[in-house]
Amino acid sequence: MTSINEQPIPAARPVIGEEEIEAAVRVLRSGRVVQGPEVAAFEEGFSELVDGRHCVAVNSGTSALHMLLLALGIGPGDEVIVPSFSFAASANAVRLVGADVVFADIEPGSYGLDPAAVEAAITPRTAAVMPVHLYGHPAAMDKLMPIAEKHKLAVVEDACQAHAAALNGTPVGAFGAGGTFSFYPTKNMHSLEGGMVTTADAELARTLRLLRNQGMEARYANEIVGANMRMTDVAAAVGRVQLTKVGGWTEQRRANAAYLDAHITAPNVTTPPVAEGARHVYHQYTIRVQGDRDAAMAKLTEAGIGNAVYYPTPIHRLKPYWEPDQKAGRNWDLPETERAAAEVVSLPVHPSLSEGDLARIADAVNSLGENL
Repeated sequence: MTSINEQPIPAARPVIGEEEIEAAVRVLRSGRVVQGPEVAAFEEGFSELVDGRHCVAVNSGTSALHMLLLALGIGPGDEVIVPSFSFAASANAVRLVGADVVFADIEPGSYGLDPAAVEAAITPRTAAVMPVHLYGHPAAMDKLMPIAEKHKLAVVEDACQAHAAALNGTPVGAFGAGGTFSFYPTKNMHSLEGGMVTTADAELARTLRLLRNQGMEARYANEIVGANMRMTDVAAAVGRVQLTKVGGWTEQRRANAAYLDAHITAPNVTTPPVAEGARHVYHQYTIRVQGDRDAAMAKLTEAGIGNAVYYPTPIHRLKPYWEPDQKAGRNWDLPETERAAAEVVSLPVHPSLSEGDLARIADAVNSLGENL
C-alpha cells in the first residue's frame, strides 16, 4: 500500500517545459503558424536520427502511415502483412487505403513480426510488409529485409514508438521504403501532436509533401488529389526543442531499464529481453507476468506504481477486423500474439523517475509473490 508520504508513480509523464512553452509562444507571436520555417527546420533536424533520410512532417503518426501507403500506391486488391499485436493505427492505415490486412505472428522477445510467419503469409497479392518496432525495440529487420527484397515487397516501418532505436547500427526508419514516427505527448519525444515520414527516395518524399498539402506545392497549382495532413509550426517548434533533449532522455530510459533489469527478481516475472545488435529505447518497459495478471496489476496500483497493458486485445480481435474475418471464414493462428496480450504489463521507465522511484517499482514487482 502507498504510504501517505509516497506519491503514486505515473506510468508515463509527458514533458512540457519552459523552453517548449517559449517556443510555442514565439511562433504564435510571429503569425506564421502553418507552412512556415519551423516545420522545415524540424524536418532537417529529425533527419539526423534516420541517417540523413528525407523527412516529411505531418499532423499525426497515423497520418504518416496513411500517407506513406498512399504515396507507395498501395490500395484495393493489395495485401499488407501487419502484426496483430500493435496499436490499431497500424492496421487502420491499411484499411483506409482500401488494401487488405493480413496478420502475421510475432517473436516472443522483441514483439516484432516473426520473419518465418511473414514469409508464410505472402501471397501473389502481397504488396508490402509493415514491421512495428513495438515498445522501442527494433523488429528483426536483418531478416525481414531479405524476405521483402526476394518477394519485391515494400517495407513500411511503423517506428511510432521507437525514436532513435537501431539494429546493428542502422536506425529504425532507415531500413525500408519509408518509416513513420509519432510525436504524441507520451512518446519518447513529442510535438504536442504530430508525425513524420522518412524515406531515402526524393521522388517519394515530394509525393508525400504533395499529399499532405491538398496535392499542391505551389498555391492553387494542384498536381494530385491530396488532403490536409500538415503539421503546424507551433507543433514543429515544440518538436525542435524536444529534439535537443531526446538523446539524454533516451539514455536515461535505458539506464532506468538497466536498473529494473538488475533489481527485478520475482520468479513469475520476465523482464524485457533485448536482441543481439538491438538498441532498445524503452518507450515502454514491458514485463511478462505468469499467473493472474489482473491481480498483479491491482497489487502494483495499490503500491502506487502506475502500470498498463499495451495491448490487451490484439487487432485481429477488435470489432472492425474480427467481424468481417468471421464472415469471410478467416481465422488467424497467432499463438505468440495471444500469449503476449495475456501476459504483458508495462511499468514506468520515463526519464523523470528518481532512483527512489526505481527502487519502489522493483520492490513492488518483487513483492507480487509466486502464487498469482
